[in-house]
Amino acid sequence: MSDERITNLEIKLSFTEDLIEKLNETVYKQQQQIEFLYRELKAVKEQASSSGDGGSLKDEIPPHY
Repeated sequence: MSDERITNLEIKLSFTEDLIEKLNETVYKQQQQIEFLYRELKAVKEQASSSGDGGSLKDEIPPHY
């Protein structure tokens, strides 16, 4: 291989490694957000099941009536 071709391949490899690192960071942040939202949803479900008489929200009269 020529030196120019090797240099071009090294440049492409460098950009590819950078892209992979950024994608890994994005996936990590998204996983953290998913876990946070899961905990929040679980807390809301627990709060909804522990409060009230078990009736449906459709059965409740809005406060402005």
